[in-house]
Amino acid sequence: MISDMKKASTIQQIDKKILQLKRQLMALGPMHPGSLSKQYSVCGRAGCKCIDPKHPQPHGPYTKLTFAHRGRFICRFVRAESVEEVTAMVQNYKTFRWIIDQLVDLAIQRAQLGPLCLARMAAKPPSKGQEPPQK
Repeated sequence: MISDMKKASTIQQIDKKILQLKRQLMALGPMHPGSLSKQYSVCGRAGCKCIDPKHPQPHGPYTKLTFAHRGRFICRFVRAESVEEVTAMVQNYKTFRWIIDQLVDLAIQRAQLGPLCLARMAAKPPSKGQEPPQK
């Protein structure tokens, strides 16, 4: 019996963590996969500073967003005025992925503790006149 009580307590703790992670997930703003890097280029025009033999000064830096989506590798340049916004979006995506990994870990832990019916037993039954949700 103590084992069942301990299991129920652990299940409740896991369910609480899952709920906290879902709240964090809902609070995330816009997101975009990928990473940002600085790129420099050499145009090669005669007399340009980028091909000066003694002190070459390449053009840039230009910010480039690189990511893979649906099996395709994509690179896009980001306008200077949008770099801060895109940086926040990339960070939100990294946070999203971390939260999802945590949710999967907790779901596996939860499943290993036994049937999901233990959590349903603790849930409040529907009041009179209400039907339980259909599967």
